[in-house]
Parts: sequence; C-alpha cells; structure tokens
Amino acid sequence: MNIGLIGATGFIGQHLLTEALARKHQVTALVRNPTKLIAASGLTSKALDIHNAAQVTTALAGQDAAIISVHHDGLDLHALIDAVKASGVPRLLVVGGAGSLEVAPEVQLVDTPEFPAEWKAVALAAREFLNLLRAEKTLDWTYLSPSALIEPGQRTGKFRLGTEQLLINERGESRISTQDFAVALIDELENPVHSQQRFTVGY
Repeated sequence: MNIGLIGATGFIGQHLLTEALARKHQVTALVRNPTKLIAASGLTSKALDIHNAAQVTTALAGQDAAIISVHHDGLDLHALIDAVKASGVPRLLVVGGAGSLEVAPEVQLVDTPEFPAEWKAVALAAREFLNLLRAEKTLDWTYLSPSALIEPGQRTGKFRLGTEQLLINERGESRISTQDFAVALIDELENPVHSQQRFTVGY
C-alpha cells in the first residue's frame, strides 16, 4: 500500500513507520525536517507544514491511505479534515488520545480530577478531532485511542481491542507499548474493521 504518514519522526509516528516498512508498504514520511529520517527501502521523505492545507492536500494526493500522528492542539482541525478530503485519499487513520475514553458511564478520562493538567490541552484537542470526524459522512476515517499510559516497550502482537471504554488490565493498569499500538493501527490499515469508528488498544 502507498501510505502518507504525517508525523513519521514523532513519539508514535516513528513506530508506525517501522511497522509499515517491515510489512513492505511504501511510505511517504511527511515531516517538518526530512533530514531526521534514515534512508530505508520503501521510504520516501518529504517536508510538510501541517498548518498549510494546500501542502497537505498535495502531499496526500495519490496515496492509498493517510495516517496522522501528531498532537492536535494548535491545529486548525476543520482545515486539516478539509485538506485530507480534497486530496482524494480513500482512507484516513488518526492517532488519537486516551482522554476521550470513558472511565464510567458518560464520564471521560480527560474530565476526571486525576487527569494530568499538562496533558489537558492536547487531550481536549484530540477529543475535538474525534467529534469532528464523527460528523463526517463521506470520509472513510478510523481513530485509534491508546491506553492511558503509552510508552516504548516490546512488540508482542498480543493485546486487547475495545471501543469507547478505557481498557484496564487485571492489575488495574491501562497501558500499551508504542510498538504494539503501531501493530494495531497497521493491522486496521490492512484489514479495515473500524470504518468511521474509534477503537482503542491495551493489554
């Protein structure tokens, strides 16, 4: 598949890039600074200003799928969605946040007193992005929320999938490695199950 990956050098994006290339996809890495990327088979690097809608549209035109893996705060999310639609790319996958997952009936994680203040702006923007996507009737989108804790670890390929509720393991933890998050997203890319839906992944 030809994939346009926005944010390929980021915290999660770098693992998405590794996973996609390992599965022999052709990836166009769309980043602020292409010199940060090491040449690899199947990889094309291009500079992109995500705030420039025309650049986004041009960069994604002709791709089989687009993946957006950036923080959503500070973005014009309406303009970004419009740019993706204008590109004609048939599929959009978004790396979302855990804040909009439910921890109790009609109570989302970001709205709880325990939610870290330093992550609130990012989480609220990610929730807004999800809500905007849910209003989309034509775009084929999928939004993947991680568990509450996502950090580098192992690629096990063993995890649980959920929908709207935060996944918690038997020890009361909500966690996923960046590597297994990437596995779940590229699995969804290859075998779409959650068209126009959000899902989540955790141990």
